Amino acid sequence: MPLTDLHRIARQKADPFLVQLWRALVPLRSVISFMNTGAHPDDETSQMLASFSLNHGIDLSYACSTRGEGGQNIMGREAGAALGVLRTAEMEQAADILNMRLYWLSETPDDTIFDFGFSKSGIDTLRTWDHKRTLKRFVDILREERPDIICPTFLDVPGQHGHHRAMTQAAEEAIVLAADPAYTESSYPAWQVSKMYLPAWSGAGQSYDDDLPPPPATIEVSGLGRDPVTGATFFQLGEQSRAFHQSQGMGRWIPKGREHSWPLHLKVCHLPDGEASLEAGLPSTLKDLGDTPELANAQSEIEAALGAFPDASAILKHASAALSHLRAAAADISPAHSHRVARKESQLSTLIRVAAQVDCHGWLEKDTLEPTDQASISTEIDQGDAEQLDLSLHLPGHWEGDLTSVRTVNAPISDPYPSRYLPHQPDAPCLKLELTTHGVKSRTHIPFDIPPQVLPERSADLTPSSVVVNLSAPADNISIRLGNVTPPDASKTLDTPEGWAANRTETGFDIATSGNLAKGLYHLPLLLEGIPAQSVQSITRADLPRRSLCQLAKVSIRVVDAGTTTARIGYAGGGNDRVDYWLEQLGLNVSQISQDDLETDAALSRFDTIVIGIFAIKSRSDVFEALPALHRWVSNGGTLLTLYHRPWDNWHPSSTPPAPLEIGQPSLRWRVTDEAAEVTVLDPTHPLLNEPNIIGADDWSGWHKERGLYFAKSWDPQYVPLLQMSDPDEAPHKGSLLSADIGRGRHVHCALILHHQMEKLVPGAFRLMVNLVTPRQ
Repeated sequence: MPLTDLHRIARQKADPFLVQLWRALVPLRSVISFMNTGAHPDDETSQMLASFSLNHGIDLSYACSTRGEGGQNIMGREAGAALGVLRTAEMEQAADILNMRLYWLSETPDDTIFDFGFSKSGIDTLRTWDHKRTLKRFVDILREERPDIICPTFLDVPGQHGHHRAMTQAAEEAIVLAADPAYTESSYPAWQVSKMYLPAWSGAGQSYDDDLPPPPATIEVSGLGRDPVTGATFFQLGEQSRAFHQSQGMGRWIPKGREHSWPLHLKVCHLPDGEASLEAGLPSTLKDLGDTPELANAQSEIEAALGAFPDASAILKHASAALSHLRAAAADISPAHSHRVARKESQLSTLIRVAAQVDCHGWLEKDTLEPTDQASISTEIDQGDAEQLDLSLHLPGHWEGDLTSVRTVNAPISDPYPSRYLPHQPDAPCLKLELTTHGVKSRTHIPFDIPPQVLPERSADLTPSSVVVNLSAPADNISIRLGNVTPPDASKTLDTPEGWAANRTETGFDIATSGNLAKGLYHLPLLLEGIPAQSVQSITRADLPRRSLCQLAKVSIRVVDAGTTTARIGYAGGGNDRVDYWLEQLGLNVSQISQDDLETDAALSRFDTIVIGIFAIKSRSDVFEALPALHRWVSNGGTLLTLYHRPWDNWHPSSTPPAPLEIGQPSLRWRVTDEAAEVTVLDPTHPLLNEPNIIGADDWSGWHKERGLYFAKSWDPQYVPLLQMSDPDEAPHKGSLLSADIGRGRHVHCALILHHQMEKLVPGAFRLMVNLVTPRQ
């Protein structure tokens, strides 16, 4: 479908012509390439990279190991692979601002290289990722991208995130293997990275606490200056990129005058006299690639184009001439520089299209297709100053068609985890544009306004897809809604365990379990026409193109004996967890707390227990403003459960909780990342560990990702620590679960990630949660 008029107006407004023209010119300043490496989307050193790319024209790339699927999401409830899809899209938009190519070590949602949560050890991380696979993938990326310089964002030192440490270790190992022709795990030709720098600054902060000082600086690269067209500093442009990492709360305003230089430590150098500067020893411009008149002429025309800004006509003339000379010189240039020539040809072609003011749009009549399907195409073209314009389609395998329509023939489902992203080189299907300007032909590719997706032939939504059955609550049939069924008229069945029945209803299924229901985890796949179907989770935001995560369509049911309570429970969530859903599933009486509920003591009195979800004291101003009233409510007999918050989530140690309680930071020091860490009960008789469920060793088994984070560091004597745990070779923590009797009521602070464990259907999490919401007697 076409973009709406308002959407197109907004796009045009956000990308003025002179900015486009300048951004297309700047990359012609250099032939040097620089690769930043990190473990997660948002690890890139955006401010420094903005200066490299948007000021000096250095070719940028970013190699990232994971999609961030184990991270936190402050913008919504996407988690796991769905969060990985979202953060992939965010990273691509962030890269567009920096004109930076992306490469992912992780290639699929079930890759061994994944964000499995927090780690404190690089060695353990590489063991989990599969050290051999990690290096192979890294070498593939180095040999494909061919960077001159590589620089990890973080140091491999104790006190740093284990994923960061692993990527820094792997970078040094991969450089050696990439240059070794005897390393045959990669099919790409060998490539020698010329230099490896390390940051000569500490990575300590709110999250990390480097034990060792950074290495001495070999050089300092400037982050000073302003973009001559927008007037923004390069630090500010870096933050424009970071602002796309909304799920991580990135993007901050940096006033002019707060810029600084970046110290770098030269760790590896394979160039004579390469220590003096970032560029020392490397070819800097086209003239450095060979001693030929055509290269010299191409460079002269590039310099003339840069000097002609903002005269688009003059720039077009010089860029066309530069492309002609570059092609004439190609045969005489060493194969070692072929990638530099190819990139300059691509950059010149983009500049020519922008300078000629050629505008091209294309869209399909529908944005989603099935593996075998067809759709008509519409295009809109402004030829601008091009002498000739030829438009065609660039199609992937299993696609056929022309500029009037396309057809898919058993096409694969669209990949929400693409292994690379190359700005200005959109993936097929897209439009292929060939221009003739000043007698020179140039070629560029243009994405469709809304890139089409191929979705499964058989799919449906099952809601809910995860269910908990509490044997202590009254038994009901499990109602499952069925929606978005493709094909709509397909026969629909759920594959149930023996003794169960899935009866069709007008809206989906009613699942009747067996009379003698056993505790355990059950998976019920959906069959359409007798064939397993897939679920399609649409992941998007107003600022991001839609992506779709396709997985086996099934209902997962955890049967657990979790006890019960008659408490009237109020839930104040910030949109980042589904604790209220799980409490309702357990058969408890829970309702959402509105702003009206928080405005008077009388309104609060209708609740016996109030649960404040993760981050909610920050994300809900009404909850923060109601803290004095909540404190009175606790003193009058209420039970308040606060789930984990970060120190900066409006958590003021002396005033946010009913009695002083400080959350520790940096967070690396105040968490237990080992999901199987031994848990010691400090007060075995405490009611929170006995009523209605006696919490035992089995309740701590099968946990996912980690035990908890943002543990309490210190607390008022009224609080009683209930648990003790630690990561290997570390001092034990006692701040994961605290309880204080306040007046006639109780405050419980829980830094265990119970909301995540319930999403993973961990039985002990349900049993402990019921205890935590059971009021003080």
